[in-house]
Amino acid sequence: METNNTGAEKTKKGLGIAPKFVIGILVIVLCITLAAVTVGALAYNRSITNHYSSLAYQTADVAAGYFTESELREYVDLVIRYNKGEAEKSEIQAAIQSERYQEILRYVENLRAKMGANDIFISYSDLDILKAYTPEKQAANDWNPVLYIMDSYYKSEKSFVMGETGTISPDYRFDVLNAAETGKHSDNIIITNGNFGHILTATQPIAFNGKTLVFITVEIPMLTLESDLSAYIVKVFMFSGIIMILLLGIGVLLVVKTMIRPIETVAHEAAQFAEDNGKISEELGKIKTGDEIQKLSQSLLHMEIDIHEYIKNITRITAEKERISAELNVATQIQADMLPSIFPPFPDRTEFDIYASMNPAKEVGGDFYDFFLIDDDHIALVMADVSGKGVPAALFMVIAKTVIKNHAQLGEYSPAKVLISANEQLCEGNKADLFVTVWLAILEISTGKGKAANAGHEHPVLRRRDGKYELVKYAHSPAVATMEGMRFREHDFELHPGDSLFVYTDGVPEATNAHDELFGNDRMLDALNQEPGAEPKKILENVRKAVDEFVGGAPQFDDLTMLGFTYFGREGK
Repeated sequence: METNNTGAEKTKKGLGIAPKFVIGILVIVLCITLAAVTVGALAYNRSITNHYSSLAYQTADVAAGYFTESELREYVDLVIRYNKGEAEKSEIQAAIQSERYQEILRYVENLRAKMGANDIFISYSDLDILKAYTPEKQAANDWNPVLYIMDSYYKSEKSFVMGETGTISPDYRFDVLNAAETGKHSDNIIITNGNFGHILTATQPIAFNGKTLVFITVEIPMLTLESDLSAYIVKVFMFSGIIMILLLGIGVLLVVKTMIRPIETVAHEAAQFAEDNGKISEELGKIKTGDEIQKLSQSLLHMEIDIHEYIKNITRITAEKERISAELNVATQIQADMLPSIFPPFPDRTEFDIYASMNPAKEVGGDFYDFFLIDDDHIALVMADVSGKGVPAALFMVIAKTVIKNHAQLGEYSPAKVLISANEQLCEGNKADLFVTVWLAILEISTGKGKAANAGHEHPVLRRRDGKYELVKYAHSPAVATMEGMRFREHDFELHPGDSLFVYTDGVPEATNAHDELFGNDRMLDALNQEPGAEPKKILENVRKAVDEFVGGAPQFDDLTMLGFTYFGREGK
């Protein structure tokens, strides 16, 4: 009780539903506001950028109209020759001072002033130099792909003079190369932020017959970008703040009335139910919200009522379970006691060695093994598996084992005849339609000769002296107790001194690991042949170890039963 009270006090000291809801609304609205501002700012910025980009290219197109192709080719030829040292500076100065050049320069300067551009200049770019770019050349100032033809920069002392060289951004050279090859300007938009604010640069190629001759570059200041964008952000934040306050006010009033108070009642009554050792609440039935909270309160009320019944029944169920568990433990012991479990079973017989084991998948199982002397010179070996699991299979196993042993001990040396008699008896009153697969062998101890019958069971495994274990495959008969009037096949076999037999139920090859893989006959043979000459007990231990390692942590689904038999003959072990 003290622990529960302490937990309740800690819960009361924590943050309540109402503050959590208010904080949640604040966070959501703030996130929505930030998202709206971000998306809006990006869209606005894109719109402004597209506007200035369009304006810059339109300006470049107008400037391009001032030149004729022949004039441009003449200027390009002059600056190339000058750059190579094939023309004198006087030729450059003469071209600049020519009436036509000055006329075009005035047109360009007027256009720059009218369009509000910072600069408009015409240049020629050497494509071979552009393609030969390396960071090392850039760092050594040994990379000048631009030859200037005309510059209208509004501060004339900083203007580029015809014939001067310059560089471009290495990141932009691919766009220049592409523009030179296609005659179309790049879709990339170059914006820089320097002493004159945000500047948008547009480079328009002038092409004749699909081949770019020169570039006209326009630099336009984005004067409204910073101020307009800041104003937009402030307006959005102010509008969102008003919406947030309204939503908080309305939301808190509605939620407190329709959700928080009923939920607090449900939480309080649930805690009270635990503290009062199951006293049924009277307040839960008064919650009438008409929604999931009302369903929750009703469910909690029904749970409280059901818990009373559960507490009454749990004691009875626990006692019943303990009784059944105790009875199953007794049944497990009885079943284990029915199987031969003392080894060696015949200490005075040295003609053979035998060992067997059975591990049920549940408390009791349907597998069984048996071995017994019919007379001083004949021994019967039995390995069987009843269909099904648990108690029904265990009961049928007891009957089947008893019937088979009784008929064999009547002095009948034919396994087939033993199974015929057992089949007729087991079919009587078998309303559960259970059946049993049986491998039965009767061996003449003095000679090693025997007969075996296999009624739907697994193939036995035989090892000749100094050899390896191998499956012995032959035609099976149907399982015992499947139908009255059944006949069973039998075949002769002979064991020589040093030979060994291994028989088992399907729980060995069908053992399954966590990946639904079967252990299989091949792995079983590998385990048998780890120490093929070992005594039967060691052989069974090797197989069981291999199965356990293969299965790992996966549950055992079937009974696992094995029997090993080694024949030594008259001379004995």
